[in-house]
Amino acid sequence: MIRISQIKIDIDRILGHDEYQVVLEATAKTLRMEKNKIHKMEIMKRSIDARKKPEIKYIYQVDVSIDNEDKFLKRVAKNNNIALAKRKKYNFRPVGNEVLKNRPVVVGSGPAGLFAAYMLSLNGYNPILLERGADVDTRVEDVNAFWETNKLNPESNVQYGEGGAGTFSDGKLNTVVKDELGRNRFIYETFVEHGAPDDILYSNKPHIGTDRLRDVVKGMRQEIIDFGGDVRFHSKVTDLKIEDGKVVGVEVNGSETIDTELVVLAIGHSARDTFEMLYKNNIPMEKKNFAIGARIEHPQSIINQSQYGSAADKLPAADYKLTYHATNDRGVYSFCMCPGGFVVNSSSEEGHLVVNGMSNYDRGEKNADSAIIVQVTAEDFDDESPLAGMNFQRKWEKAAFNVGKGLVPVQRFEDFCNNKATTGFGTVTPNIKGQYTMGNIRECLPTYVAESMMEAIEYFDHKIAGFGNPDALLVGVETRTSSPVRINRDDENRESTVKGLFPCGEGAGYAGGITSAAIDGIKVYEAIAKNFKPFI
Repeated sequence: MIRISQIKIDIDRILGHDEYQVVLEATAKTLRMEKNKIHKMEIMKRSIDARKKPEIKYIYQVDVSIDNEDKFLKRVAKNNNIALAKRKKYNFRPVGNEVLKNRPVVVGSGPAGLFAAYMLSLNGYNPILLERGADVDTRVEDVNAFWETNKLNPESNVQYGEGGAGTFSDGKLNTVVKDELGRNRFIYETFVEHGAPDDILYSNKPHIGTDRLRDVVKGMRQEIIDFGGDVRFHSKVTDLKIEDGKVVGVEVNGSETIDTELVVLAIGHSARDTFEMLYKNNIPMEKKNFAIGARIEHPQSIINQSQYGSAADKLPAADYKLTYHATNDRGVYSFCMCPGGFVVNSSSEEGHLVVNGMSNYDRGEKNADSAIIVQVTAEDFDDESPLAGMNFQRKWEKAAFNVGKGLVPVQRFEDFCNNKATTGFGTVTPNIKGQYTMGNIRECLPTYVAESMMEAIEYFDHKIAGFGNPDALLVGVETRTSSPVRINRDDENRESTVKGLFPCGEGAGYAGGITSAAIDGIKVYEAIAKNFKPFI
């Protein structure tokens, strides 16, 4: 097939029309041939170019099949936008010879654990997937009840349960990970097979949406079961069984032991009691840098107007990505931007409060929100333990709980700058899942973080008009941007110094987001499959 890049089409030619046919016509024009000479066309990428407002265009990359492709490519050799399509289909197969005595155990059903279990199941390893939280339907009920009553279920919440923390997010799939084996495309295709929208296959910034993602994880769970795996909910791994430097089993819920010589540890970034259990068992781990801050809410219309100008009402909810280097030498950036979404109470521990962002697929809510976060390092933590970063998170989450008296604290940006509690909202009103109250978020953030955020928001106002609106709302705190620890593993075999233990995904410190975590889950499967034979 031939790949054509930089096909630019005015948005008005696409909106309200048959996108495929419009792109096909533009592709034929680019190739200088009749469109019936194109036997097959597939849209590979679509993005929006709004740099020259009001002339906004969609930009496409497509793969086509035509007659005499080699001859055609020679004729257009000087055109940098036309080349041979290099498509890599993921095709890893087990090659290991060691015989397993017991079934592998995967701990955690977030993207890393889900894909590790999915691949193990499809290839005959009959894994047991253990999830401490509830199935996604029960979990949704538990989370909705928490948002309505403020009564937390410590084992079924936004952090714990089927699908991991990403289940209550925007379902963003964009990643900076470059994968030459085609794992990225395989992940997207797997999501689509299980109910995700087709456009994630070609959107420049793909997202599933929390509403669609819930069905996707259920579909993948059923396929794991259909191919010989087991999925068990309310099954927390409370201890590891280790003999002579090797895993021999896991303890579940403090009472049951499952014999196994392979444990995939995909526990997520919030499994603090599990981190403590690993530390107690002398599993090699280290503290790592991350970032903390608060979420900021603006009317989505302001973001749309800034990004799209007069076309704001025609296009989907706009996003943004912003960075700043503060005068105190700390990096500040927007994180997990949710167009047309909610801020959500994401707490998982009694007496502590943390927030995140969430959007449905249509991104149709009134507000845009993102975290404005500031880098923190091991030098900022209060002790030298590998769990020092985790304790640092807890410190500020406890402060947020106290500031809000158990409710999510919200503050106008002007009041944040003046270090005083908000007493009334202005032109921006909250769109929050969970009970909230007005307060002073400065009291639940380190001074250097608050100062860095103020600088950054004022700078961002020059990039997006209205970003520094005095009535913009800060909602806090956001501390779980990534894992506070890294569970050490061998770079090649992805195995701990404890043989048979495979730290995996975001919680282990090897990913940052749904797609990169899923890729890491697949890589851990590959490491296992290189050494061990399937059961069938």
